[in-house]
Amino acid sequence: MSKKILFILVTLFLGFGSVNAEEVQKSELQQRAEAVDANKNIAGARSTFIRAFEDYAAKGHIRQAAECGAKAAALYYKENMYQEAFDLLRRIDQATNADSKSSSVEKAAAHYMTSRERMQMYMKMRRGANTLEHLKAMENHANVSGDEQVQNDLLYNKAIYYYTFGQNAEGNAVFKEMADKLTKQKEYDKVDEVYQTLIANGRKSNSASLVAQSYKGYMAWKDSTTALKYADEIAGLKNQIKDNEASIAEKDSSLTARMAFIIGLGILAGILAAALVVGAIVLLRFILLTRKQKKDIQMLTDSNALKAKFISNIAGQLQPTFEKLDSSIPEVKALLDFSEHIQTLSMLENSMDEAVELEEIQIPQFCEGLMDQIRGKVKKDVEIKVNAPKMSASVNKEYLSNLLLHLLDNAAEYTPEEGTIWLEFKKRSAHTLQFLVANTGSTIPEEKREDIFKPFLEIRDLTEGDGLGLPICKQMARKMNGDLEIDAEFTKGVRFVLELHV
Repeated sequence: MSKKILFILVTLFLGFGSVNAEEVQKSELQQRAEAVDANKNIAGARSTFIRAFEDYAAKGHIRQAAECGAKAAALYYKENMYQEAFDLLRRIDQATNADSKSSSVEKAAAHYMTSRERMQMYMKMRRGANTLEHLKAMENHANVSGDEQVQNDLLYNKAIYYYTFGQNAEGNAVFKEMADKLTKQKEYDKVDEVYQTLIANGRKSNSASLVAQSYKGYMAWKDSTTALKYADEIAGLKNQIKDNEASIAEKDSSLTARMAFIIGLGILAGILAAALVVGAIVLLRFILLTRKQKKDIQMLTDSNALKAKFISNIAGQLQPTFEKLDSSIPEVKALLDFSEHIQTLSMLENSMDEAVELEEIQIPQFCEGLMDQIRGKVKKDVEIKVNAPKMSASVNKEYLSNLLLHLLDNAAEYTPEEGTIWLEFKKRSAHTLQFLVANTGSTIPEEKREDIFKPFLEIRDLTEGDGLGLPICKQMARKMNGDLEIDAEFTKGVRFVLELHV
């Protein structure tokens, strides 16, 4: 889950992001920062939140300062600027500790916000030990703060941590604790919204297991609270009837008036009873439909897994037969390549959770060696450039070589005469590396940039390529704890950005 989704969930459903509004009215700087559309002007929103943080800190409003600073840090690491985010969070903690007017409770709430942002960053980088360390710090700060909303926020982040790192049983337990807590407070709508959002996030991330787990928990909660809600409604009606009868006894001795009122109450009770019956029927239909959807989702998940395994097995069985054919025939060569790509893609998907072996490489020599392999493939007068500092890095050389060489082969094919091909290396932070492959020429339309990383989107002539090269590269990047994307800001042609977290 992304940081933006997690922040919205905590703010909407648990209310933590708005607790300070009751203590100090929002400053003009904070209102200006929140009015900026971060999707269109992330730098403007970030700088205004930083100014709001500095203004609040100078005035001694430490919780508001931490809130604005935390939002600015989130906008930093949204662009993978982790070092800047960590530096800003350190400044927030220093300002909190230096403030002599704030109580220990207020400081604990401020430190909780900075610890939460660090936890979110480490969770995004898939660094479980660091994530757990800051989750424990969040728990300590939450206990000191004694704030109910902070405690609810902590439960939610615990659940997200467990789901993110595959500990579904622990995640279910914490999520159930949170749901039970809100249910006891009779905040049924909040619990329902939290479950619906968790289900929606599972669908957006294509996580069938998370959707299934969420549906299971949601149905169990729905079944248990339906009776409570109706009991509350009936108890309320009984109290209302008792109050009305007492009022009749005290204020109206007229038998006619009393009978008319009782008849009215009887009609009201009948209407409500009919409404409850209709509601029960609607609820029963909803439960049956939801359980059917849950079963359909499970069948779809199992079917996809079987399809992937079946295709991989078929490709493996056909490979020896294909190898006996004349590979100089274009159609045969295309079938051989397609069979190999299918098996590679299946192997990557099935082994995604397995760690890769790392080895130390010298970056300049590695990059020059890759460029040497494409020099004979480029068109006339194409300039080849390598920009790699003298340093070493620990990587999986096999996956990295295959991925970058595929991108460079594509660049050699599509770069026109007198064009340019670049291979660059950048170290973004102590644990973040970037390789950039760019070439001049035509760009990839915006509407197709995501689809090029998805396999089997269209039927193709295999002699012209099977379209599996970039999806395989994407899976290799994920296998190396990274990602592969197209740089939307590069307008001279096409630039791919491979980011690795080591």
